[in-house]
Amino acid sequence: MMRPAKTTKTESSRPALLQAMIDAFRVPDLRGKILFTFGMLIVFRFVAHVPLPGVDQFALDNLFRNNQLLGFLNLFSGGALQNLSVAALGVYPYITSSIIMQILTPVFPQLKALAEEGELGRQKINQITHWITIPIALLQGYGQLILLQRAGVLTGVGFSGDNLIPTLAMITSLICGTMFLVWLGELITERGLGNGVSLIIFGGIVAGFPKLIGQGFLEGGQNIGGLMLLVLLGIGIIYFIVLFTEGERRIPVQYGRSVFRGGRMYRQTGGSHLPIKVNSAGMIPLIFAFSIMILPATLASYFADPLSTSMLSTIAGSIENAFSTTGPVYWIAVFFLVIAFAFFYTLITFSQQKLAENLQKNGGFVPGIRPGKPTQEFLNRTILRVTWGGAIFLGFVAIMPYFATQITDIRALTLSSTSLLIMVGVALDTMRQLEAQLLMRQYEGFIN
Repeated sequence: MMRPAKTTKTESSRPALLQAMIDAFRVPDLRGKILFTFGMLIVFRFVAHVPLPGVDQFALDNLFRNNQLLGFLNLFSGGALQNLSVAALGVYPYITSSIIMQILTPVFPQLKALAEEGELGRQKINQITHWITIPIALLQGYGQLILLQRAGVLTGVGFSGDNLIPTLAMITSLICGTMFLVWLGELITERGLGNGVSLIIFGGIVAGFPKLIGQGFLEGGQNIGGLMLLVLLGIGIIYFIVLFTEGERRIPVQYGRSVFRGGRMYRQTGGSHLPIKVNSAGMIPLIFAFSIMILPATLASYFADPLSTSMLSTIAGSIENAFSTTGPVYWIAVFFLVIAFAFFYTLITFSQQKLAENLQKNGGFVPGIRPGKPTQEFLNRTILRVTWGGAIFLGFVAIMPYFATQITDIRALTLSSTSLLIMVGVALDTMRQLEAQLLMRQYEGFIN
């Protein structure tokens, strides 16, 4: 039988995080999970540097400095898009497919019935999600290749003449790269530690940080005060992300059961609580909002021509200017879109969980509230009130890069709120799973 190691005076003086890591490596199976996770992330970083042929890297770097959409998609590819590697699409098509399935499940009765079949139903929905990922990756991959060809980064993209075979080869490589990363993520989830797909995005963001920070300090090194202020703002944002991510409204729940004792029936009750997260939607509202706001400017850029006086070119130029990230209109729209999508996604998620129905089936009830429809109405009101705090918080997190740039006057090093939100969320989730593994073996965890 495995016994927890005795705590010595030296160990008790160590920080809890460091001690928890030492304790985790003392357990053979847990050490294996951690090493396996790191190994899969290393494989991902190798794949992210296998480039497609015929790429002008200098032109590609210039394009990323001036294109918002590619910079946003590069976040979810873990930096692979900026290298135009076989993993350039990252896991973004799979994330899009998962979001589509979450939205469609309560709408279509067939999918709704599958979701209620337990583990077998979830496996079938997961299989459908994988199949939907392939056409999404095909369309996204071809769109990115066309965009890069117009920017002069690639040549010979098309389905006519001699371009057919090279184009099919590049698109197939991109699709295979995406499905390989999804497979790596599922391996991490099954045999490693944490959510694999999230950890792949996390690993890509972390891998790109040294280059981003180095570039920011190189170009903004003369503005020491601005750099220090930017660092303080980053620490403050991380603090509030942790605060709102961990924040929850606990609704008291009672469970009653009847037992026979001495020929008589007694009713026993036990107390628990139903946690309602302040930020139940996570990073999804930011993804939706930025995707919608970036798309009009990107499409308008194809038709805008400063040398042309046509009406189409003038309208396209106006749209491109209105949706520019340097203006306040763009960020005001992002703020309200994030709030709207936070409510939309949260309500869809909670409607699928059927909290009131499941409570009634398990003999649970909220004290002072009748089971059934009254409980559902009470939970809906509570979720709406709690979501206001999370939605406004996400809105401020989304627009913080604009304010940070205006305050510090540093444009080379931009605070990516989406990156910070993803990193903090994935780190907290992985720490919770590691803590649960440690507590099962009677070790002290990260939080407790």
